[in-house]
Amino acid sequence: MIDVRERQRVAAPALGEGVEECWMDFDGTRMRYLRSGSGPPLILLHGLLGYSFSWRYTMPALAPYRTVYAPDMLGAGFSDRPAIDHSMRATALQVLKFLRNLGIKSFDLLGTSRGGAVAMCAAAECVGKDASDLHVRKLILVAPVNPYSTHGQWLAPFAGSAFGSTVVRAVLERAPSLYPYWHGRMFGDRSKIPAGSLDGYKAPLAIPGLFDHALSIVKTWTEDLRELERLLAKLRDVPTLLMWGEKDPAVYCSSMAPLAKHFANVQTIAFPGVGHLPYEECAEEFNRELIRFIRGQGSEVRG
Repeated sequence: MIDVRERQRVAAPALGEGVEECWMDFDGTRMRYLRSGSGPPLILLHGLLGYSFSWRYTMPALAPYRTVYAPDMLGAGFSDRPAIDHSMRATALQVLKFLRNLGIKSFDLLGTSRGGAVAMCAAAECVGKDASDLHVRKLILVAPVNPYSTHGQWLAPFAGSAFGSTVVRAVLERAPSLYPYWHGRMFGDRSKIPAGSLDGYKAPLAIPGLFDHALSIVKTWTEDLRELERLLAKLRDVPTLLMWGEKDPAVYCSSMAPLAKHFANVQTIAFPGVGHLPYEECAEEFNRELIRFIRGQGSEVRG
């Protein structure tokens, strides 16, 4: 658990107008989450090494239409870093516990990158009699990790092995100097990197344990992808929006078409020239398409 004094020494990025910082107890550990807006609930799930900071442009845009909740999942952001199971399904169950603790029963769910895989798994858990207390109205997946993108399929298992994790840990010890390179690669056009973006993503590095959390995730990466492919059939009838940057270097946009085939009611949007973080690189267009979808206004299928 993060010592309170240690947390206080680490400055989180300033919150936007109308955004409230909240905390939730998880069996003795503390989860941080942001809340804003009013209306039906919408949950935003960040990706690997991301946190609620990812949604700083999305939350204000959605506030007039939804009550938005953006958690820092346990191990990430400014939440505690407990030594727990961080597999895809375990993280999905953490999301559902978060919802039940808030008393939320019906919600829209958005996940990006690894958070997209978690969102699909969480949505699948809500299908059927065993999870009749929870209902996913709409699912939004932003460049979600999926079985049809080849990128990372060899690297993640290597990083999760005993030898590989030692090598990766040695590299990660140099993370502060390498972060500008990794961060810049996520954008299709580096001139569109928002001011303060790099510093915002680096802020949680001051709290020990972030990379232990990341390594624990990649240990189950291959198994998680297999499980995800098996459960996709459960999501067929969930209204879904797939959003991608055409120049995504992390989860290839070419995987959008085979993933879309699993959904009976799906819209797809590909942003030209954009990388892995469309909610930052083309925030205005991203928000416009997202709002159209959640309001049921129908969006042009592109890409």
